[in-house]
Amino acid sequence: MSLFCLLWIPAFFFLRRSISPVRGGGYVWALVLGNVAVVLQYSIGPLVMPGGFGFTRWLSGFIDIVCLPVFFPLMAYWLLVSLRTIPSGVDYTGFVLLWLIPLSAYCAFNWFSLGVLMLVFVPLLWTAQAVGIPFFANFLFLHRRWYIIAPAVMGIAALPIIAATSYWSLFSQQTLTGSLLLAASLIPAAVSVIVDMYRSSKKNLYER
Repeated sequence: MSLFCLLWIPAFFFLRRSISPVRGGGYVWALVLGNVAVVLQYSIGPLVMPGGFGFTRWLSGFIDIVCLPVFFPLMAYWLLVSLRTIPSGVDYTGFVLLWLIPLSAYCAFNWFSLGVLMLVFVPLLWTAQAVGIPFFANFLFLHRRWYIIAPAVMGIAALPIIAATSYWSLFSQQTLTGSLLLAASLIPAAVSVIVDMYRSSKKNLYER
């Protein structure tokens, strides 16, 4: 399971890169800042001390484990683009995934005794958000119709909540609920990968 935590994010990054027509930049920034974030995050320690199985456990999962590690690179991406350090329109899903590689390596060696929840399900929840949130955000950039923007905004808001609730449910041994929420959180990422595969195959067909 530690091996899954160590290899899943980089394996998924290269899989997606092989099928995605999007090519980005800022990858060196992602790796460097990802390492810095790991040092800072685990030097400071948890921001919320979990207690039992109640709301503080859910909040701890949301902030310290499941969601904040993905929000950091998303915010950093926006800042780097705003400062024109990297060009706008680059592959920010790839940026987030690369940022998460140092974290997944750290967790693989520090969570090795914590079981399948931390070593398998948490990396999958990271992936769901790292791919799903940019997937919804693309609709905001490409469309101006309210009936497209509204579901996209709701998707961006709902995805972290679903991910954190899935973690909390699995931690609380509500396995069925947690697994269903995990599957639901992965749907936008799966759709994004299928769309990338379709675009890539279509592009290759035209190039022949």
